[in-house]
Amino acid sequence: MTVRFSSSDASRRAGASRAASRPAAVATTVAMVVAGLVLVLLVLVVVRLPWAGDLGIHAATVQRLRHSLLDPGNPLVDADTPSPYYSPWMVLLGGVCRATDLEVFTVLRLAAVVGLGLLVTGVRRYVRTLSAHRAAPALALLSLLLLWGTTPFLWSGFPGLHSLALTVAYPSTFTLGLAFHFWALLDRAVRGAAGWGVWLGLGVLWAVILLCHQFSGVVASAGAVATVVAARPGRGVWPRAAVASAVGVAVLWAWPYYDFFALFGAAGDALEPVHRVLYEEPAARYGLLLVGVAALVPRWRRDRGDALVVFFGLGLLIVGAGWVSGHYSWGRALPAVVIPAQLAVALEAVGAARRRARAGWAALLAGALLAGGWAQAGTVGYVVPRGALPGVVAERYREPWTGYHWITRWVEYGDVVMAEGRAARQIPAYGPYTVAPGYPDFFLPDEERRTAVTGAYFASGTAEGVRRAVEREYGVRWVVDRGGSLDDAGLRVVARGPGGQVLYAVR
Repeated sequence: MTVRFSSSDASRRAGASRAASRPAAVATTVAMVVAGLVLVLLVLVVVRLPWAGDLGIHAATVQRLRHSLLDPGNPLVDADTPSPYYSPWMVLLGGVCRATDLEVFTVLRLAAVVGLGLLVTGVRRYVRTLSAHRAAPALALLSLLLLWGTTPFLWSGFPGLHSLALTVAYPSTFTLGLAFHFWALLDRAVRGAAGWGVWLGLGVLWAVILLCHQFSGVVASAGAVATVVAARPGRGVWPRAAVASAVGVAVLWAWPYYDFFALFGAAGDALEPVHRVLYEEPAARYGLLLVGVAALVPRWRRDRGDALVVFFGLGLLIVGAGWVSGHYSWGRALPAVVIPAQLAVALEAVGAARRRARAGWAALLAGALLAGGWAQAGTVGYVVPRGALPGVVAERYREPWTGYHWITRWVEYGDVVMAEGRAARQIPAYGPYTVAPGYPDFFLPDEERRTAVTGAYFASGTAEGVRRAVEREYGVRWVVDRGGSLDDAGLRVVARGPGGQVLYAVR
């Protein structure tokens, strides 16, 4: 029997289809607009470039390269030692600074724009290998920025909105953006018939990622393994992949600014106490990710070798091993756990097989994004005066550090300044050196002694003769005292700065 449909039946079905697609189109537009607004916020943050965390070491690195591109020496103290901060990216920035005579912080703002651009385009390119839906890249980006926890968490290489606002100029942002592009290129190479030239280029890119930010390089490597496993490549791919890996290792070995492989034994136990915090308060810092972990389950059921599932498993293995063994620095691989979960829920919200399932995932994602966005609402304070913020938002705002421009009228490039604490982490950004490095330095053989003499110098009971000996040994010309309480006839007050700080000249 032949069933005939009237034109009115066809019209009703077409109308129903248009009605069903209308909410999806609206949701896609909303996702794109919100993602665009968040990116505008981050661009405005770049203009201000709020100072917190490790900005000082990166500015100091560019300073040294600006003055000596081939032999910059230690970025923090007056010593001729290598440094893992001299990565290909920082060498390029130092070259730009040297060639253009731009200020270091101007170059860092340019670096922030490039890093943010790489991250956004990399996310879009990688997500396109997983979904063709128009809204997928925007939802993925929003998930990366907002889907964390109910307490803002700041750490380089962790692309939460609040964290990225303060680390966007860091090499970690640039490196993570490269990683997304790397995964997309690798997926295309593994699934297609890429030639030897493409594979050699991938090997070099992998090495550059590892050299620019070692922890993000671990995340990139885990994502690369997951990409290859998910593609189930034929035998012809493995020789090319092996040669690409060998090329990457050769580039790592040949890098002249520091010995990459020495990092494995240089850190010892010094990094572990610093990174223990990554494992603390997981519910507050990563609780919203449970939505993403749940979204990995249907992906696992559909395909045991799904790229995001394998990626998540590898990340969980590394981070879990760090917790069990007490190597808390392995927690820096947490983005290898976080990123696949964030992407999974974004993709389920637009790609689940059943309409009701898609609606359910979309509702869960929307609620989680709202909660995550509210938790990081204080980021707005970096572009809006704190007094103009509502009280509940102002409470979430984190005041950035105050700089040390106020000492540059007297202290010149290359001068040695005795300083401790946050001052030691910031002063080298303007060109001077400090006696003790403000950051751990595994290639500095006398780091412990420098730290000890700095502590003794500022101790209240230290004799003036001891201070004079330290000044002669390290060529100290200036002293920055955070409390301004040094009573020493050998020091002369030159200037007073924010928070009661005092700049002394050594007589």
